[in-house]
Amino acid sequence: MKTKILIIGACGQIGTELTAKLRETYGVENVVASDIRKLENDVVNNGIFEVVNALDYNQIEHLIEQYEITDVYLMAALLSATAEKNPAFAWDLNMNSLFHVLNLAKAGKIQKIFWPSSIAVFGPTTPRDNTPQYTVMEPSTVYGISKQAGERWCEYYNKQYGVDVRSIRYPGLISWATEPGGGTTDYAVDIYHKAITEGKFTSFLSEKTGLPMMYMDDAIKATIGIMQAPSEQIKIRSSYNLSAMSFTPAQIAEEVKKHFPDFTIDYEPDFRQKIADSWPASIDDTSAREDWNWSNDFDITSMTNEMFKNLKENIYN
Repeated sequence: MKTKILIIGACGQIGTELTAKLRETYGVENVVASDIRKLENDVVNNGIFEVVNALDYNQIEHLIEQYEITDVYLMAALLSATAEKNPAFAWDLNMNSLFHVLNLAKAGKIQKIFWPSSIAVFGPTTPRDNTPQYTVMEPSTVYGISKQAGERWCEYYNKQYGVDVRSIRYPGLISWATEPGGGTTDYAVDIYHKAITEGKFTSFLSEKTGLPMMYMDDAIKATIGIMQAPSEQIKIRSSYNLSAMSFTPAQIAEEVKKHFPDFTIDYEPDFRQKIADSWPASIDDTSAREDWNWSNDFDITSMTNEMFKNLKENIYN
């Protein structure tokens, strides 16, 4: 049976680039992008696009039937810092959108689900360095709580109903193609923009705050990779740890200075510092590497080179 894909939340930070790669991989006619609103962008203009509310079961079901969808990528969510400002809505969106697609799969309407989790599932009691796949998880943010609960439901639906749901815990993601979207790790996107436009940057995290990070190309590679892997290779049905690199604001500033020697950085930690302090500094992703052959292509140096190359060519030309 031909793979027919629905992406819910296709205009978000990950969804934008995931949509482009899925269209390239499976053919434009086999990928349906959707979001809560219709923006003027490539996601909308370069293929099939439908307006859909991730909280509306009937809308999602209608699209799945209309386009004979086999695989759903559920990318709609309220991110960490934004979710803290509206906890009730964040819980509603992050949880009920997941229930909708899990129940559609349980009913036999779709074959496979991708649902992203996050390092936010960990908390202040989790071992911070080389955080294991299985460890203490006491998240202290609404986003983290919803992702941890979502992991448990994914595993439950797989064990109880045979739903083929696959998930990875994204670290902080860095991309030139989309604006920072309200995440705690987004300083590592903004710093590149400010280096080009202002030659200086004020970090909302302290200089020694190490966090797991990943270039967006690697995140897209992992997302499609886990979905293309044979079902028997996916041994963890909650969510896989995923890692590429870890660095602090001071370390990324040093990389920036290789391109802009006069660049300066200062530090004014805000409410996001508390969130970052509750997350791991580095991640052990051995299970993903062994089970479905995950490997990253980018480190901090090659990522920085790519970020400046693409920003100069596409944004600030």
